[in-house]
Order: sequence, then structure tokens, then C-alpha cells
Amino acid sequence: MSAEKKAESPVFMCSLTALTPDQRNHHRELSERLHKSVSEVRELADGYAFRLPGETANITLVAEWITLERLCCPFFAFQLEISKEGAPLWLRITGEAGVKEFMQLEFGIK
Repeated sequence: MSAEKKAESPVFMCSLTALTPDQRNHHRELSERLHKSVSEVRELADGYAFRLPGETANITLVAEWITLERLCCPFFAFQLEISKEGAPLWLRITGEAGVKEFMQLEFGIK
């Protein structure tokens, strides 16, 4: 790979065709519900971490959302931390250089 190619910023593009129309609608609904549940956002070196209530229903919603999100945005890496006794859960979304800026635009992170 040439030095010029390495210097280029990666392009992050979601593939909406990776989801059926029903999956897209469900993904949008899950995104809206989860967005309302986020109580804290932490900036990471290579992405962001989101704190949500550790209720069973949220764990299921987050897992379902990850399943769909990774189809349309395969450049994300996901880590779900679920602690004991109903403590908050943390969803970490990370990726290559530039992914934070992409997340800021797509997820409305300020």
C-alpha cells in the first residue's frame, strides 16, 4: 500500500441495503428507545461508551440493536459490559481512526 493510500481518512458508510425494510424500521425503533435510556456518554480513544440501566429489557434491546447495527455498519466493534445485581450496563462502540467523528454525526454526540 502506498504512503498516499495510508494517509487517506477511512470512509465509513452504512449499508442500508444490508437490512430488510422491516429490519430498518425495527432498528430505528430500537435506536430511539435506547437513545432515550442513555444516562451517560464517555469518550474513548477509539469510540464511545454509553451507560444504560442494567434492566433485563435493556440488555435484550441492546443485543438486538447490535445484531442489526453490525449488519449495516460492519466497521464497528461492540463490547457489552453487564455487571452484577442490576448495575448499569455499558455499551462500547469502537473502530478505526475517524470512527468517533462518524459516530458524532450519526448518533448526534456532542
